[in-house]
Amino acid sequence: MNKKERVEAALRGDPVDHVPVTVWSHDYKGEWGVQSLMESLVEHFIHYDWDFLKVHPRATYFAEAWKARYRPADQQDKPPVFENGPVRGSADWKRLRVLDPDRGPLLEQLRLLQLLKHQVGYDAPFIKTILCPLGVACSLVGGDPTLVQYSIREDRSALHTGLRIITETLIPYAIACMEQGASGIFYTTSGWASEGWLTMDQYHEFGEQYDLEFLDAIKSRSKMTVLHNGGNRIYFDALGSYPVHAISWDTFAPGNPNLLEGKKRLDKAVMAGLNPQTVVSGSLAQIEDEVAHTLEEVGTDHLLLAPGGAIPPETPTQNLERLRRALS
Repeated sequence: MNKKERVEAALRGDPVDHVPVTVWSHDYKGEWGVQSLMESLVEHFIHYDWDFLKVHPRATYFAEAWKARYRPADQQDKPPVFENGPVRGSADWKRLRVLDPDRGPLLEQLRLLQLLKHQVGYDAPFIKTILCPLGVACSLVGGDPTLVQYSIREDRSALHTGLRIITETLIPYAIACMEQGASGIFYTTSGWASEGWLTMDQYHEFGEQYDLEFLDAIKSRSKMTVLHNGGNRIYFDALGSYPVHAISWDTFAPGNPNLLEGKKRLDKAVMAGLNPQTVVSGSLAQIEDEVAHTLEEVGTDHLLLAPGGAIPPETPTQNLERLRRALS
């Protein structure tokens, strides 16, 4: 099987010659340039021979498209630093405007996908990371969820206006991503679909309706839509019926289903199962043993092996190499 055949078979639940696997981490320095990020992603992908590529640029570029200001951190292993943004109070949500995908930071990301198509797209699937509207809203206010939660309590109408504008921007942008070569979308809830951030009723109102509008709009075009339900104590079953090809979550986070339990509760593929702690700091033998145990426990159908999030950039090279060999 080639990589595209292997991933497509795993998504369908058909037999595979080996379980597809991928790992990603941030290149906080390289993320600020299209060429440098492309080179970083391709080098990592080719060196470890991953089966598919999750494109993970700096998450702040969505907010930057609405003129939020972020700057690189002083330390290379730290995420961007927020300076200011367009939303300082709840009324400011109504001042946002729908953006075209062919301008500013969004256009830069489309150019990145053009480059990746020629570097890896003929051999393997690659999927573009897009934050849910609540995730983008949080980025617009510097990443502090309490500021969005305040709007939910104090001016829900204004926040709905902002989320509508964000959604109407994300949909054509996602379509443009696939027109530029992306196989699909890695759509992340950014932690919002979890007990610590919103109640289930709040997520139905401020999250789910926009999620489904976005996912319904792209489902006929996307060959590989992955829903990443991030956070602890996630609303797993509520989002399990979303129209996607696979569900991703941190199977080792508190209050979340483990891989076997989650797989039993879904009727679609799962993209999960790697313990970041083992990948980062485990011995080579521990990595091999854990992979073997996982596959023995849950089987190989409907499975794409991946961590529940980005691993630290300082993860030892030999650990990732051993992980890849364990799946060969």
